[in-house]
Amino acid sequence: MRKPFIIFYFLIFYTLAELIWWSVLLVRSQPGRIGMILGELAVFIAIFSVGAYFLHKSINNERRLHQQQKNFLLSVTHELKSPLASIKLYLQTIQKRDLNREQQLNFISKSLVDIERLNDMVENMLIASRIDNSSYTFPKEKFNLSELVQTIVSRLQINKCDCNQQIISADVDPDVEIVGDKFALSSMINNLVENAIKYSGPCEVVEVKLKRKEQSVHLMVADHGIGIADVEKPRIFDKFYRVGNEDTRNTKGTGLGLFIVKHVLDKHDATIKVRDNKPSGSIFEVVFA
Repeated sequence: MRKPFIIFYFLIFYTLAELIWWSVLLVRSQPGRIGMILGELAVFIAIFSVGAYFLHKSINNERRLHQQQKNFLLSVTHELKSPLASIKLYLQTIQKRDLNREQQLNFISKSLVDIERLNDMVENMLIASRIDNSSYTFPKEKFNLSELVQTIVSRLQINKCDCNQQIISADVDPDVEIVGDKFALSSMINNLVENAIKYSGPCEVVEVKLKRKEQSVHLMVADHGIGIADVEKPRIFDKFYRVGNEDTRNTKGTGLGLFIVKHVLDKHDATIKVRDNKPSGSIFEVVFA
């Protein structure tokens, strides 16, 4: 991506040099019109500079998007290979080994967890694509948000910690109902909780709270993980954006989760804020008015 910038800067330098040279020639041939020539030169340079600035910005954005898409493809490839390899191994073991029923059920259960991971990733890509081309209408209905949060928390508790510790601490007010798109909001909650688990250390507790406060509903997901630097916070909701480099990052993900979260909440007139957790980690707070 360096070549377009080299060509771009060369063309700018060449154009300005030619413009100044022709202006000098005009001044020499018509010294009485020097004021008009210099005035027009200044206006042209100003317009040219503004155009060059926006063109440079556009090329830079294109380069950043290209890198993010490259990172996304690398990440998706890894995300697909890992659970597929795991499922294949479990099924081959069941097929080739004489396992008792308890061992078979254990391997089947682990395979189903990996299938859920694949399903979540496919749903994320599907809803992100629909958001991009504005084909998703967000059909809304009244439903029990408390039950949805509890269901997601229960599912994500399974096989997330080798020490059998309950890593998600849920504090959910009963019978909290809202009007919204249940599928999209399910994806939003799932992404927030998955992110909290993903960026936390082994067996670190993730807190999920759902509270009704006067005329609003508050959903909070807090972790004690690596946290988010202040300089990164304005960009974490951008599509494909992930902190660090895809080649060196250990955490899994596609960079779509928080992008989906923000757009889903915008469609529900809800807000989301991220702040530091003490002594470490992050807190995401969603407010439904």
